[in-house]
Amino acid sequence: MSLHDDVVAALRGWPGPQHALREAYLGFLAARQDACERSCVPGHITASALVLDSTGTRALLTLHPRVGRWLQLGGHCEPSDRTLAGAALREATEESGIEGLRIDPVPVHLDVHPITCSLGVPTRHFDVRFVVRAPAGAEPVRSAESDDLRWWPLDALPPDTDDLAPLVRAARQQATWTAL
Repeated sequence: MSLHDDVVAALRGWPGPQHALREAYLGFLAARQDACERSCVPGHITASALVLDSTGTRALLTLHPRVGRWLQLGGHCEPSDRTLAGAALREATEESGIEGLRIDPVPVHLDVHPITCSLGVPTRHFDVRFVVRAPAGAEPVRSAESDDLRWWPLDALPPDTDDLAPLVRAARQQATWTAL
């Protein structure tokens, strides 16, 4: 199965509440076989992860150098990715420096946002978001992809992160989030 097929299957069976947005993603995927590739200029599927500590009370956020804001970890799908959950887990591991992360393979939230990404061309990210749990005592290691990286209490996220509220709410509501 290709990554494209995995994304279609994951979204087709997704029980999440964003039905209209899910259908828009599926329409985009039906129209574009290259929808998972960064080179798809109209937009492309990305995978991100809300990394929670082992207690589920703190989120690991990155101060994104290009955007200049605190965000969840994540990014572009790579040619080697076979599943979208795998892409989100790879990105979370690379950007956090934490080994032993565990992902809930069911997406928790969807978000489309305009961005000028690494190709320097304005585009859109069709972001599929997952919940990831870090092992007890995990300490992040900042990579070159971040200006800062730190744990934030879920009820005290940094300023200018109101757009993360729906993701945090969805993570708290997902039935399997405590079972990770």
